[in-house]
Amino acid sequence: MIDSKGHALVTLVAPPPIPRAAGSLPFLGHAIQLVRDNLGFIAALRTTYGPLVEITLQPGTRTLVVQDPGLIRTMLTDLGPSLDKGRFFEKMGQLLGDSVVTAAGQVHVRKRRQLQPAFARERIARYVDTMRAETETAVEGWTVGQRLDVREAMVGLSLDMLAKTVFSGSLDDTTFRRLRADLSVVMNGVGARVMLPDWVERLPLPVNRRFTAARDAVRATIDGAVTDLQASGHDTGDMLSLLLRTTDEETGRPLSGHEISSEILTLAVAGTETTASVLSWVLYELARDPRIEARVLAELDEVLGDRPVTFDDLGRLPCLGRVIEETLRLHHTGWLVTRRTVTETRLGPWTVPAGTELAYCQHALHRDPVLFPDPLVFDPDRWLEGSGPRPTQAFLPFGAGKHKCIGDRFALTELVTAIATIVRRVRFELSPGQTVRPVAAATVRPRTLLMTVRPRAAAPPAAG
Repeated sequence: MIDSKGHALVTLVAPPPIPRAAGSLPFLGHAIQLVRDNLGFIAALRTTYGPLVEITLQPGTRTLVVQDPGLIRTMLTDLGPSLDKGRFFEKMGQLLGDSVVTAAGQVHVRKRRQLQPAFARERIARYVDTMRAETETAVEGWTVGQRLDVREAMVGLSLDMLAKTVFSGSLDDTTFRRLRADLSVVMNGVGARVMLPDWVERLPLPVNRRFTAARDAVRATIDGAVTDLQASGHDTGDMLSLLLRTTDEETGRPLSGHEISSEILTLAVAGTETTASVLSWVLYELARDPRIEARVLAELDEVLGDRPVTFDDLGRLPCLGRVIEETLRLHHTGWLVTRRTVTETRLGPWTVPAGTELAYCQHALHRDPVLFPDPLVFDPDRWLEGSGPRPTQAFLPFGAGKHKCIGDRFALTELVTAIATIVRRVRFELSPGQTVRPVAAATVRPRTLLMTVRPRAAAPPAAG
């Protein structure tokens, strides 16, 4: 536009209104759709609405699902320091205790610095032998011809790997088995409690009583291990010993038993479930495509020969690395990650009021056909150099910004070590026409993954 003096005028265009997803009900919001088919509901938002869409997870609370990759990056990086972590992590904190996973602001920064040594490269290098030994023990427990529930086996393996790196010299076998059983109950219960209205968990239901009893039992076990290790004064070389030597940078005091318990409990729930799901999906995809499996085996044979995998090998297995990367794309375990605005916040052209929940879905983002050609095709070669443009802005396997997963290197080490050990000992066979569907609980995982254990023709010897 031009004013009366011939000067150009800038016309400010208001952003379009943020649409609200259809189907919300009084007192329940979109809970019915989320309980019935949460992945389908969230995926449909991407095809039906624009960069932002409003849903209701809790009555009286506004939740905006952020769907544009640029806005997601802005939320996680540029706005990261000014946002709270939102309902998902807040609820985890209520259920499991305050930890680096659930904290926000300066508390998160302080806790992250306290725990960073536990995930340093040299510390993880010491864990590889334990991870491999636990994987070998798991494989030895499988019977050729057995119809194995692979996801349950991977949950058990992930729990064993995590617990042995955390409590390697701190728990007897009986206590360790009890801890595994209790952690399984807690893992299975967290997802529903995060998504459902708060009043549901207060109902006097058996499932609620089991969850509370298991969570309290896990805390009691960890507290007991902390007390015993403090009394002994020994350094067992595990993560628990390291946390006992950690001090609060503000007070100079060591972490309390309750603080250590909260960190370990949250890391166990957040890390074990995700690792188990990714391991399951990798084994499923290798069973579906023998050509990809053959390439992985050839690489392992060339790099390792007849010896077991070590920490130094992890960066020398690019084919296996691409298989894991593609699994983290196609089968990402995160389906609704939240943040919350503390003050009025600018997100793209929109101004978002304080107290608004922001959420994004990595699973749906990584399957967007606009961002990833043939998104439902498992293609590790899409990550090869020169294979085409990589939508790196839209690929968020471990999040981004200051809240990026603190255990990303630990998780990748677990994944490479376990897969490199399993596939050289056995192969898995799917039934003809068998297709496995994803389901979202605490993470996106296979609904049911039954595969038959078959021998590998020339299995390398176990370590030690």
